[in-house]
Amino acid sequence: MLTDSTVKQNNVFLWIIGILSIAVPVLVATLFYIPQTGNLGDIDVSFLPHLNAVLNSCTAIALISGFYFIKNSNRRYHITSMLSAFGLSTLFLVSYVIYHYQGTHTLYGDLDHNGLLELSEKGAAGSLRYVYYFILITHIVLAAIVVPFVLFAVYFGISKQYTRHKNTTKYTFPIWLYVAVTGVIVYFLIKPYYI
Repeated sequence: MLTDSTVKQNNVFLWIIGILSIAVPVLVATLFYIPQTGNLGDIDVSFLPHLNAVLNSCTAIALISGFYFIKNSNRRYHITSMLSAFGLSTLFLVSYVIYHYQGTHTLYGDLDHNGLLELSEKGAAGSLRYVYYFILITHIVLAAIVVPFVLFAVYFGISKQYTRHKNTTKYTFPIWLYVAVTGVIVYFLIKPYYI
């Protein structure tokens, strides 16, 4: 049973989680509708997609490690792994926002890097283009959906509300792992088209 102070604390964090759960997807969606001429000066951000793939890979490893550790009743290593996954995902988000604010959009199949996908380029990309877009769309949608679940899972774990933490992670873990792994797959599929 929750005490009054725990309920008040939960309410504060619920508001914070609610605000972040709306703000993060709105920020990311906004990046696709503003011109990519960010005001970061002449900073070269072309390395960030590669860094993002590394961050997603490390997130997936941390998630799998955390799952392994909790299944083997090693709570200490589980906490370390899951907080590492959370930190890596946060770094990914910052890197992603910087890249999409400063960098240019890359189109799958755009061999001549002119920002237009011509019929010959579509043909060259073939049916793999549909696979890429399916993975990308599910990745983006689930990345937006998982934000509040991750925040709840972390909060419930830190605040030692273990039953709520366990109930939340039943759904959070597979979605978060899917997002991390498909982020790497998307990177390798679009990598040939980066300038």
